[in-house]
Amino acid sequence: MSESGAGGSGRGRTSGRGRDGSQRNAQGRERNRGPKRNFTESAPSQRTRRADPARLVAFEVLRAVASEDAYANLVLPARIRHHGLDKRDAGFATELSYGALRGQGTYDAVLARCVDRPLDQLDPAILDALRIGAHQLLAMRVPAHAALDQTVGLARAVIGAGPSALINAVLRKVSARTLEEWLELLLSDEQDETRIAAIRHAHPEWIVRALRQSLVAHGRPVSEINDLLEADNAAPVVNLVALPGLGSLDEALEGGATAGELVEGSALSSGGDLGRLASVREGSTRVQDVGSQLVARAMAAVDLEGANAGAAGEGAEKWLDLCAGPGGKAALLGALARQHGATLLANEPAPHRAKLVRQALAAVPHEVWHVRTGDGREVGTEMAGTFDRVLVDVPCSGLGALRRRPESRWRRTPKDLADLGPLQRELLKSALDAVRPGGIVAYVTCSPHPAETTAVVTDALRKRDDLELLDAGAALDTVSLPGHLDAGHELTAQLWPHVHRTDAMFLAIIHKKP
Repeated sequence: MSESGAGGSGRGRTSGRGRDGSQRNAQGRERNRGPKRNFTESAPSQRTRRADPARLVAFEVLRAVASEDAYANLVLPARIRHHGLDKRDAGFATELSYGALRGQGTYDAVLARCVDRPLDQLDPAILDALRIGAHQLLAMRVPAHAALDQTVGLARAVIGAGPSALINAVLRKVSARTLEEWLELLLSDEQDETRIAAIRHAHPEWIVRALRQSLVAHGRPVSEINDLLEADNAAPVVNLVALPGLGSLDEALEGGATAGELVEGSALSSGGDLGRLASVREGSTRVQDVGSQLVARAMAAVDLEGANAGAAGEGAEKWLDLCAGPGGKAALLGALARQHGATLLANEPAPHRAKLVRQALAAVPHEVWHVRTGDGREVGTEMAGTFDRVLVDVPCSGLGALRRRPESRWRRTPKDLADLGPLQRELLKSALDAVRPGGIVAYVTCSPHPAETTAVVTDALRKRDDLELLDAGAALDTVSLPGHLDAGHELTAQLWPHVHRTDAMFLAIIHKKP
């Protein structure tokens, strides 16, 4: 991939060069009599006409996200392989794709000042190309002339010569200021703190408000909001987990990964091709956020005897992962169940996701687990009082994983919170019906929003008198390495990207009284 090249735009046509190196037009007259400058900066016809492969990958990712409602983290690896990018170019394409998606709100605010029409009147492909160019100019260490030249070359190759002229003109205006200078201009007359944070940190205003509310609801000062938003925008480190008793991190650590600070059996990797690791290919070492590792381990580690004397049932424990797809937590729970002499039922309603769960569990001996394809809301009726431990990681808004899903912040709406609430409550009810007296249910979301966390749990406790909350913070402390975790608030626990460097996982552990 080239990060150099001619940049800029101009008008006119070239016909040759004088013997002294000066440019001459079709009539033989000398051009550019002023200070010497790179001629291609003023001649669009001299720009590259090909699409640089790394930038083309980023463009294709943005197009798939916008037009097909695709997920960037699923599209990107396939496009990298399709174009045969090496490690360096793959890294550039990844930063460009995720960065342009994360920063979309800020870049659109800048672009709106540089385009002579509302952005929603632009062809979506043109807007995506402009976002790619803006990210290079404002947030990457790419020389301005290279960002301009290569982005216009991309546009010429995949959109057309006409749009490329518009893209060239707009990006020249963008390049006239640094990101901080643009923010100073955009926010100079703004008084609303929410809007200021939304533009500066590239989050929709409703999410800024939601996260402020979430901080307060979980006992943290609202002044942390900027730190939280900044953490959402930081490129996340790849978290690895070795399935207990099955996997090993030795190969990853020898390859440059570092041991995780929060939980045993975890590691932090700078990325690269993790498929080169034999244990990853086998599935005994997996990519999984450490927050997800912690909540799964906490559910498995709760002392049922300690929860209530004599509560433990006879024989091997039965565990349930009620919402198992795509299988990350199920794989870890399966390995833990094996160590505890327990068995695991992993439930997933969607057949294609149930297939992913089976693949995730393949490294765990098959006698330990079984996958059920069916509606989790029916399990509580069909298998009432069957399980000792139930994990119900409910579908949620994903506000706690915005750093890993860069497009999701622009897809979600406040309506999602309202729509998901009934499903979350029905799944929790099913889990509570499925657990036996004396057993526990771990209610988990990848969202800190109180509408999806404490409100759902409070509603469930209010309707029954056979339930009690156990100390989820203490459960997390039990399975975490000493001195690095402080997740507790009352009896529920909330992890945070800006505090724990994890996704914002919520955990409540509900004990069904004998």
